[in-house]
Amino acid sequence: MVSRVRVWLNRTYAENVFFMDQLRRNPSDRAVEIHATHGDADSPVLAAADTADLEPEGLSPAAYVEYALDQCARRGIDVFVPRLHQAAIVAHRADFEAVGTALLAPTPEAVAVFEDKVVAYEAVQAIGVPVPPWWRVRTADELLAAVEELEAAGHKACFKPASGAGGVGFRVITRAPFSLMHLSGFPTPYVQLDLVVEVLRQADEPVDWLVMPRLEQPEVSVDCLTGPDNLVRLAVGRTKNGRRRGFTLQDQWLEPARRIAEGFGLHYLSNIQFRMFGEQPVLMDVNTRPAGGLHQLSLCGVNAPWAAVQLALGEDPGEIVPPFLGQDYTVVSGPRPLRPVSLPQQRVEDTETLLPTVPAPVGAVEDQTPASTAPAATAAAEALPL
Repeated sequence: MVSRVRVWLNRTYAENVFFMDQLRRNPSDRAVEIHATHGDADSPVLAAADTADLEPEGLSPAAYVEYALDQCARRGIDVFVPRLHQAAIVAHRADFEAVGTALLAPTPEAVAVFEDKVVAYEAVQAIGVPVPPWWRVRTADELLAAVEELEAAGHKACFKPASGAGGVGFRVITRAPFSLMHLSGFPTPYVQLDLVVEVLRQADEPVDWLVMPRLEQPEVSVDCLTGPDNLVRLAVGRTKNGRRRGFTLQDQWLEPARRIAEGFGLHYLSNIQFRMFGEQPVLMDVNTRPAGGLHQLSLCGVNAPWAAVQLALGEDPGEIVPPFLGQDYTVVSGPRPLRPVSLPQQRVEDTETLLPTVPAPVGAVEDQTPASTAPAATAAAEALPL
């Protein structure tokens, strides 16, 4: 009998409930049990897991590694997919291997390169991957100089933190004065240059921003699966142009993504994003983790999460070519169950914490989740907050 596989996802995005669904519906028909931890008791990821824990708050990276090693040992984790404190965790890969856990994450060197967008741009530019013009700014005067140079070349300036993920802190510079017009309709990413400059001049400490031209659509996110031998097993581009989404295997997107994944040791699942600068695709960002939208590759007949778990277990799936490219689509929200109480659920056979099961209300979701899950709440099908 083939043994079950025990997978842990730590403090991950809400959209990864679909990642979990795909692991359970794997083409190998292998039994998969999922452990999840989070800082938010109402994360749908906790409700979707077989076992779950609330994570302790305020741990240093080193203390979190100790916590993670304990979780892996006590829970019998075969594959750990770390998001929180990824850099500290991958530096201790040998310690996790010692307790029988494979890390589904890149090398420490790769994580270090792509933690800082300036370091990342310099590194990929050195191997011939085009990047947009950029300025690292820490003061109001540096910001003004970068914005003026971009505008003189006919570009619209934007900025984002030099380190960060998920589009947090991204803003587009405008010189239009603040007025009632900006208080009508929905909030936008536009921010007035004079207000930003004033805030920077009054700030007690410098910022660390990357200023660059606003890049044009389409946006193409290339999902890569790369082995520890630095060879890409799977690369598929997901296109975004307004609301319309689709897929591509065009070399102008996949070739630079493969070069980055193989050249920097982006082992297992990574996501490499491009946009247009004029007529040329340029790198926008690199995620050293599975993308929130990875599950959308199922529309191409591909189960990337399971292929990655196989690879982490030493069961090489070989080169994966999508049997077809799915039709264009859009993304909408839908209900997902949440737990009825603010404590994480456990399987009945878990001896550490036994909680009563509460059936989900009939009709809460079309594809009913196990009875131990709780009433439905909406979880957006875009990349969601943690």
